[in-house]
Amino acid sequence: MIRLTGRVWAYPAPCDMRKGFNGLSHLVTWQLDKELLGGDAFLFLNRRKTTVKVLTYDGSGLCILHKRLSKGCFPSLWRGPPGEPVRLSADELAVFLDGADVLARKSL
Repeated sequence: MIRLTGRVWAYPAPCDMRKGFNGLSHLVTWQLDKELLGGDAFLFLNRRKTTVKVLTYDGSGLCILHKRLSKGCFPSLWRGPPGEPVRLSADELAVFLDGADVLARKSL
């Protein structure tokens, strides 16, 4: 079981969901300028907001959680043009994955 205990960084723009471990790792390292193996998780959302991927390192390897909704869409993570990554807690990520809008607060 994957346990997310650190910070969660949401990629600040829609992502191509065809990306796998290498493509998402590249976005974390080069676009977000974050340490991939540091214990944080990274959330990626597609343009239509129907699919998400979460990339994290569990201590022994990289893991991808992939969720596609059967109907509806996830709440928006962005308030305008793409910019800085949105920071979430592990609890906020769990609420987000259940479909609730966790960004009614000011993003960090």
